[in-house]
Amino acid sequence: MDLKEAQSEPRESMDYDVVIVGAGPAGLAAAIRLKQLDENVSVVVVEKGAEVGAHILSGAVIDPIGLDRLVPDWREDPERPLTTEVSEDIFYFLTAPNGIRLPNFGMPPLMSNHGNFVGSLGLVTKYLAARAEALGVEIYPGFAAAELLYNEDGSVAGIATGDMGIAKDGTVSDRFTRGMELRGRYTLLGEGARGSLSKIAIKRFGLDQGREPQKYGIGLKEIWQVKPEKFHKGRVQHSFGWPLDNRTGGGSFLYHFDDNLVTVGFVVHLNYENPTLSPFDEFQRFKTHPLIRDTFEGAKRIAYGSRAITEGGFQSVPKLTFPGGALIGCAAGFVNVPRIKGSHNAVLSGMLAAEKLVPALQAGRSHDEVVEIENEWRSSDIGKDLKLVRNVKPLWSKFGTFVGIALGGVDMWLNQLIGWSPFGTLKHGKPDYATLKPLAEVKPIVYPKPDGKISFDKLSSVFLSSTNHEEDQPAHLKLTDPSIPIAKNLPLYGEPARLYCPAGVYEVVYDDAQAKTNPRFVINAQNCVHCKTCDIKDPAQNITWTTPEGGGGPGYANM
Repeated sequence: MDLKEAQSEPRESMDYDVVIVGAGPAGLAAAIRLKQLDENVSVVVVEKGAEVGAHILSGAVIDPIGLDRLVPDWREDPERPLTTEVSEDIFYFLTAPNGIRLPNFGMPPLMSNHGNFVGSLGLVTKYLAARAEALGVEIYPGFAAAELLYNEDGSVAGIATGDMGIAKDGTVSDRFTRGMELRGRYTLLGEGARGSLSKIAIKRFGLDQGREPQKYGIGLKEIWQVKPEKFHKGRVQHSFGWPLDNRTGGGSFLYHFDDNLVTVGFVVHLNYENPTLSPFDEFQRFKTHPLIRDTFEGAKRIAYGSRAITEGGFQSVPKLTFPGGALIGCAAGFVNVPRIKGSHNAVLSGMLAAEKLVPALQAGRSHDEVVEIENEWRSSDIGKDLKLVRNVKPLWSKFGTFVGIALGGVDMWLNQLIGWSPFGTLKHGKPDYATLKPLAEVKPIVYPKPDGKISFDKLSSVFLSSTNHEEDQPAHLKLTDPSIPIAKNLPLYGEPARLYCPAGVYEVVYDDAQAKTNPRFVINAQNCVHCKTCDIKDPAQNITWTTPEGGGGPGYANM
């Protein structure tokens, strides 16, 4: 049987009231709230990770407002996933040799982390999944939602999971299994930043019309087990500045939680201009700063991962609703950039969607557009949270780190104190893929070699992410035009995919490396940690991230 014949076979189909893509905080919150409001609503959650939490990565300092509303008794639950409350809040501006601690009293009140919790968002999702299943929600991990299904009128009818067992050469292997159709009266897309189905829905239904382009950052994270004398439970430390230059936005965090664990992370805004910049290597260099390095001396690195982050905020949120469904969580872009927080808004958005879907279901509606979700998010706590900080990102991008952050601080103070900004609502301008300068216009960045103690290489880091894909499958990273990487991106930008990818997926190889003869673009898809940065930053918009076989990708433990 050839592939075309195999894929013409009908899929098994199951019907639900609501189909949810993604077992993240938004999807699980929506599932729980649906069942809380009407136990007879049938709900299914499909998750591409091998288990719930396998693909979840966040800082994470978590604002508990969402959990408090969704699961009011979670703080008294002996199985609660968050036990470390923030006890110390530190801000630094870093220079090459030193750092300046910024006074907390100068920070806008919304930037305070006291009352928040440090922990693992992966554990939070596992906790919410157990709560959801106890209410009767069906959760299917290891199944990637690969296709949107449509009714004859064009409305979304549900999703189909990907076929399994297609060999690398495109033939049907002996393990071929046809995907399943999960059909719902409504479909919620909670895939996270740059979700593949969300991207399709946004384009098909024109959900980004009249909005600013979505902006992104790449977040890189490690977990270390440190010496007891270096550990300060509940300490939350943020910084900006070195090693990034004034024109490159980003920052870092160190969070102390549980038993001698420290999360260290680094964010680079993807509107950076220098094509020789490597976010991964900037992260490794950051850890060598004198104010940072000491924490990790004699410590053990136990986890690594990376993820794209939505950063456009209030003015970049697309229209949430479309016929038959809605976007929720980071698929919609509800991250508060200066607070480096999005999980609270993800939970609230899932709840909001559920609270509007249940009356629609009870009224007998199906596959229509539940515009109540779109009409009310701006007046909800999500909209209020994002509106206060809407100008921080564009000010940073326009004026650089030194001036931009100062102006952003003033803007946040004014917004929080009197609800007014002298800037109104600023625009973002270019999408991130359009910001790179040609090689001829930049000074190449040369990174030091990793020492294997504090700084590391990409491949040893990917090993810590427990990333695994079935090798005999087509690459899930698709090139629209295979000639572009070598013919265009290499001479103009040095092929930046080699550098912006945090997992060593992309390489340019030569017959003779010294003479650089016969360059070829190689995709090591098995290394992919599903960060989606390539789909966002490729200057030719030539790379499309699609779902690999379900269960493939990173296996994050408590990230």
